[in-house]
Formats: sequence, C-alpha cells, structure tokens
Amino acid sequence: MNLEKVIFGFFIVLALTLNFGFFIGEMNNPSHHPVYELFVVIVVNLIATVLKFGDRTQIGAVLLATSLVADLQLIAAALVWAFAVNIGQVGMTPEIMASIVSLSGGALLANIVSVILLILETIMILR
Repeated sequence: MNLEKVIFGFFIVLALTLNFGFFIGEMNNPSHHPVYELFVVIVVNLIATVLKFGDRTQIGAVLLATSLVADLQLIAAALVWAFAVNIGQVGMTPEIMASIVSLSGGALLANIVSVILLILETIMILR
C-alpha cells in the first residue's frame, strides 16, 4: 500500500464529505451552516489542492482544476459571509445565507467530479 496515495485519497474524500456536511440543511437557515465548518472545509480543500500539484498527468491537471474551482467558490462564500457580517449594514439575512450555501454547492459539485476522477484513475491503474 502506498501511504502517499492513501493520504491523497483521504484528503480528496474528506474535502467532499466536509463540504457536503456544510451544504446540507435548510438553505437559508444560518444555524444549519456554521461558519467554523465552512472554515474547516476551506482548509481541507486547500490541503487537497496542494497535494494535487505534483501530478503531471492529464487526469492530474483536471483534478487540480476541479480543486481550484472548489477553492475559489468556497473562498467566495467566505468573503460573502465576512462582508455580510462585518462590513455590510444588513447582517446575515436568509438571502445572503442562501448565496453562501449555493457557492458551497458549486464547490461540492467540483469535489464530486474530483472523487469520480480519482475512482476512474484507480480503475485505469488496476487494468
């Protein structure tokens, strides 16, 4: 068993499951989507992105692209949250929370594609 591949797969799947955990719940209810969970999702996604930098294959390039998309959407969600709570005059409204959850949903989709690609790459190696 290759420990590097185990760690790589672990962080990709962990990014997906944590993102799913943040995404699930009533879309406009802030109590269903804690800010600390969003922070952990961002950190794990960034770690998964760094782990994807070493792969020079075509699938590796697409894996990196999906990870960058997820990072961008999660960081955008965090920026919307920070602006709404700290800078904007409105505070956290159901509409803003729905925007944050929607952005995390896009990141979730990118993470799903990443896991599917990881499975396909594993199947190709086994053949």
